[in-house]
Amino acid sequence: MKRFDSINVIPLIDVMLVLLAIVLTTASFIVKDNLNIELPETQSTQSYVPPVDEKPVKFHIDQNNVFYLNEEPQEMASIDGFLARLDKKQSIVIQVDKSADFGSFVKLIDALKAQQLNNLTILTKASS
Repeated sequence: MKRFDSINVIPLIDVMLVLLAIVLTTASFIVKDNLNIELPETQSTQSYVPPVDEKPVKFHIDQNNVFYLNEEPQEMASIDGFLARLDKKQSIVIQVDKSADFGSFVKLIDALKAQQLNNLTILTKASS
């Protein structure tokens, strides 16, 4: 009987690299939404691809009409001050809960337009 002095670990390394590739690929698709925004459904929506070169500013309005700036609750007065300091070409993403008042959405859009911030993306959910 032949004695083995060492274990061949190359197949184990191959399997681990494949598993690592699978985990890294699927982990990029997991998005954690702390605000539980229920987006309205639309039929003619496109997939959102965030810009590669810059990080967009994210606004949310929840079902209780609370404004969030990058997932932090804010008053409208502080949002106005923040918008005044933004570059006019800044990318902005807006998520509004389908139960929120339309007036809250209009108030946010009005504040953005007052500062001439026109690079807006409004996220919706594709209807099934």
